[in-house]
Amino acid sequence: MLARNLFKLSAVAMALALSACGGDIVINAGGEQNPGGDGGSGGGGGGTPVEGDCPSWATEGDAISGQNLPVCEITGTLTQDRTLTNDILWALDGRVAVGNDEADSTVLSIEAGTTLFGKSGADFLVVRRGSQIMAEGTQNSPIVMTSLQNLLGTATGTDSGQWGGLVLLGRAPSNRCEDLSACSIEAEGDAGPYGGNLEDDNSGVLRYVQVRYAGYEVLPDNELNGITFAGVGSGTTVEHIQVYNNLDDGIEFFGGTVSAKYVVLMGNQDDSLDWDAGWNGRLQHVLIKHNPYNAKANRGIEADNSSADFNATPRSRPVISNLTILTNEWDGDDDAEGILLRRGTSAELHNVIIAGEPGTGECFELNDDATVANANSNDMQFTHSIISCSEPFKATVDANDNVTFDAEAWFLGQEGNSTVDPLLGDYMPSAVSPALGAGVNVANQVDNWFDEVDYIGAFDGTTDWTEGWTYGLHNTVDAMSCPSGTTQIQSITGRLNCELNGTYTQDVHLQVGADYVLDGLVRIGNDNADNSTLYIDPGVTIFGQGGADFLVIARGSKISAEGRPNAPIVMTSLQDVIGANTSSGQWGGLVLLGNGVSNKCDQAAPENCAIEAEGDAGPYGGGIEDDNSGKMKFVRVQHAGYEVLPDNELNGITFAGIGSGTRLSFLQVHQNLDDGIEFFGGSANVRYMVTTAIGDDSLDWADGWNGKVQFMLVKHDGEANRGIEADNQSGNFTATPISNPTVANMTIIGNDYTSADKDSEGVLLRAGTTAKLYNFVITGPAGMGECLEFNSDESMALAADFTTEMTHSLVACDEPFKGDVSATQTTEQWFLAQEGNQTAATMAEAVNGIFTIFDTTARDVSQDDDFFVNVPFIGAVTEDYNWTQGWTVGLESN
Repeated sequence: MLARNLFKLSAVAMALALSACGGDIVINAGGEQNPGGDGGSGGGGGGTPVEGDCPSWATEGDAISGQNLPVCEITGTLTQDRTLTNDILWALDGRVAVGNDEADSTVLSIEAGTTLFGKSGADFLVVRRGSQIMAEGTQNSPIVMTSLQNLLGTATGTDSGQWGGLVLLGRAPSNRCEDLSACSIEAEGDAGPYGGNLEDDNSGVLRYVQVRYAGYEVLPDNELNGITFAGVGSGTTVEHIQVYNNLDDGIEFFGGTVSAKYVVLMGNQDDSLDWDAGWNGRLQHVLIKHNPYNAKANRGIEADNSSADFNATPRSRPVISNLTILTNEWDGDDDAEGILLRRGTSAELHNVIIAGEPGTGECFELNDDATVANANSNDMQFTHSIISCSEPFKATVDANDNVTFDAEAWFLGQEGNSTVDPLLGDYMPSAVSPALGAGVNVANQVDNWFDEVDYIGAFDGTTDWTEGWTYGLHNTVDAMSCPSGTTQIQSITGRLNCELNGTYTQDVHLQVGADYVLDGLVRIGNDNADNSTLYIDPGVTIFGQGGADFLVIARGSKISAEGRPNAPIVMTSLQDVIGANTSSGQWGGLVLLGNGVSNKCDQAAPENCAIEAEGDAGPYGGGIEDDNSGKMKFVRVQHAGYEVLPDNELNGITFAGIGSGTRLSFLQVHQNLDDGIEFFGGSANVRYMVTTAIGDDSLDWADGWNGKVQFMLVKHDGEANRGIEADNQSGNFTATPISNPTVANMTIIGNDYTSADKDSEGVLLRAGTTAKLYNFVITGPAGMGECLEFNSDESMALAADFTTEMTHSLVACDEPFKGDVSATQTTEQWFLAQEGNQTAATMAEAVNGIFTIFDTTARDVSQDDDFFVNVPFIGAVTEDYNWTQGWTVGLESN
């Protein structure tokens, strides 16, 4: 009865605290929320709790708002076999132990779809030596261990430490014991002793298990890990486990020999994966992802042999394959970093990707002589891996700062390693990722415990093994509440709908599980004030209900929108989300405003620049060439371009004064009323762009844009104008800096649209612009307009003296060229005078669908600038290099 009353007090206190923050929490109310995984179930049965729901060894608890299952509380030590069923929510009260230490051996069985929760930090579950946990969830019914706040729907994407965690104590070896037959090491958190001499000790099964929001400081300076494996043996089965938002480490191995497959460690605030004390297990298929909202994080891996004796035996030497680590930019006492191997550990690492945000710390480091000795003796291995970070390596130095180990040279000296961009979308490799097909098959070459693979990283680009059972990764399960700063409205889409309106002066997190509605002009930040970031999770849909609805990122603020190839972020119209007829101009579009350079600014005082963007979106421009407006990857904007003011339609995406610090790739604009993508000044760079069914120009630039583009596909469909329409400045053709982008590997496929106002055409350079154009394919059917034209004296002069370049390109059109570049040279002559340029009579010679089929030599643009990738073809896409696959719409071949 005391425990039950304590639970009531805890729940009431929580309700009062949440009420004080503006929430309305009714502890005794029923509901239908699902605490399970993405697409999974959090429990079966339900209805209003009644007397007698709990077994005799548990205590009845009060119902939780939003949940339809009865609550039963367990406490103390279980000394008989017990089963936790999925028709009950199981509350932990304090330390709940399964068995005593090597006595009263007990098996705790947990049914698939069962939920356990801690009410406070002191609540945690420990499986003692000699006992077992049999937690066997399924992909559609994972077992969930979480916090009361999570069940109430109040835990956020940055919360942690709301209960203790899960501890497994086993009898496998640890190098902290001199005599393994009498080993007894006290685990953290007063959980009990571990260690022994049974390498194949069996602590049970963890399969399809989530641990969320744990890691509370149960004793001073003693936080629990999400899951602690202490002396756990190889007889234990661990596969498909997730630790989400833990305050301390995600998973830590203290000695032992346990192995695991399919592991997700996300949002953990210290080290995601930690090992110590002689762990000699194996891992395969591991995703480590720091908090996507840039909350606290430390290392992806922090690994020791022994802090007391760096050369203690057995030495920590796990074998790990197919690991992806994605770091954020947390900058605190402990920065976000990649891998630190130290204190004498060794390891065998294969098929690893480490990809860091620009502000992340070092991604690979060894920091003591004992660990370096393992590397130099080749006991440590690190092969077939990619490290792609701003600060990829940190050398080991002695007390006098003399380098004793060059981590970069050692890494690049191992077989199959590189520092290339792995071309990921979030964690999933794109169809053209260099990680695909570049891995080592560890099953054949290392250990047949491993699955056969041929790729680097945790994913093969096709199968997403996180789907169905994980938390916080997929938009396939309804959210329980709208994120802070948004308002719940009556659902239009059949899911939770959260509305955004007005100006946001604090960060906004659009998490998976809801659809988001724009109400009018939604602005992130004020102009260079109240700087805020809009975070958008992969798979999220944002829609406008009408033409006046559009999204603006103000100067000084950022967007962080990174989708995945299998879960792009979609910004679209109401008609699209409800399955009605779609067309262009059904909502506004997306506008990014930056402090980048524009030739409309006073170049003597660019800091005073404030150019008003189209659509009354706000001011842009300045003098910061590398200005950073955030990142966008695997994002689609469709059915936009409404006339927000008379004669003033929005582009699908407007980049106004956007600097080179902004990261942009894998973007599509589909069926926009006005231009698809337009750059107004700035120096933004983009790879992998698609525009389809654009009503005006597909790519437009003006006002001194000096960015770079590689791999852009334009496909006209219906009403259309030009593939490229480019200006320097309409009011001053010679304004400086002159628009001068470099564009490589672009395919423009026109159609036969014609009207009194416009035709489908290829490229028009005018109003004083210049450009560097390489590896183009411009083509279309009979009836398409001119494919290459210059039409101002200034742009023609820049072409005539070959300031404007176009090489290694193909024009295959009925009307290929229009006009002249000088009194003595036609546009056609100018084109054919340059290296590698050719013409063809028909579209069929140039492309098959969207794929380039014309066989010719391409220019290696990477020799000029390392932004560019060297490919052996012209145009944007080939059948062997189809980066449009899986995430685009409106293409016959994708």
